[in-house]
Amino acid sequence: MKRKSLLLAVDLYGCPNRCLHCWLGHMPNRVMEADADRWIVDQFRPYFDSISFFSWLREPDFCPDYRERWERDKRLSVNAVPPRFELASFWRLVRDPDYAQFLKDVGVGCVQLSFFGMETTTDRYIGRRGGFRELLRATELLLENGIRPRWQAFVNEENKEEIVSLLEFSEELALKRRCEAIGGAFRFFVHAGSCDGENRKLYPIRIQKDHIPAPLIPYYLNYPSLKTEAELCEAWREHEDHVELSQQDTLVLFVDNHYDLFFNYTHMRPEWRIGNLKTDPIEELIRRIEAKDTPALRSAGEISLGELVRRYGAPDSRRAFEAEDYQNYLLNTHLERQTQRRSET
Repeated sequence: MKRKSLLLAVDLYGCPNRCLHCWLGHMPNRVMEADADRWIVDQFRPYFDSISFFSWLREPDFCPDYRERWERDKRLSVNAVPPRFELASFWRLVRDPDYAQFLKDVGVGCVQLSFFGMETTTDRYIGRRGGFRELLRATELLLENGIRPRWQAFVNEENKEEIVSLLEFSEELALKRRCEAIGGAFRFFVHAGSCDGENRKLYPIRIQKDHIPAPLIPYYLNYPSLKTEAELCEAWREHEDHVELSQQDTLVLFVDNHYDLFFNYTHMRPEWRIGNLKTDPIEELIRRIEAKDTPALRSAGEISLGELVRRYGAPDSRRAFEAEDYQNYLLNTHLERQTQRRSET
């Protein structure tokens, strides 16, 4: 029986940034082989009624022929048109005078830009000098072309006061008024991000809930559901259920530039790998997808949430988490410890 729909994202070209918050984890940049895109889609075509194909996994439109690339993505998709989302390449936006018009032409009305504080801190978190100024220039270019910028700020103990300054700076730039002038609202929002991939390494400086500056609370994403690590440990200490990672109606799969296949649950580490499209039969990969048969998901079914908390939780920690992010943090800690133990034997 065919599944209803698949969203398939492939890391065909790589990414210009090495962000310290990247939830996927840092991967080498490599341009994949010619016609790799068609070959990958053809592997899945017999198993899905519709496929939305994306030629990027990290930076959108990170290729010089992005117009032709978008048309090819649409042609490769099966009974679907891949949605554009509210994402774009700020790297390309400041380097290509035609890119903003392309975004407008394909119906992009809002573009999200990510900040980590003011100039020096944002440059360090993005992984290259000039990133902060590029984000500001991208903001101006979007507005000039009738596209609303949306500022996303990642907060932690190191940069929390800078994020307040960033909020004030957005007000100095009159972004609210300027977005309203082109027919929409400006949104500034703050969060700590998930705790996987590169952002996992920032756990020691993860924001404590009672350290979130008061001016940021109205802008903090899902603040009413935000808990401290201590609260979640207390709530789950005797929990016998397992961590459940569920997909929506549309299955989402990621393919890295060496043809390794992953769900979009968390970072793209070996324990989460479904298999490899070049070396594993597609029938077996589909079976693993349907059965959720990966080392990580098998391990998730062998340990209760309560046991994860008792082993790896910090019951006195005031670090701020949403429940799903903290479950992923605990499970990935368990997986890392398993890998470490195997390497030591």
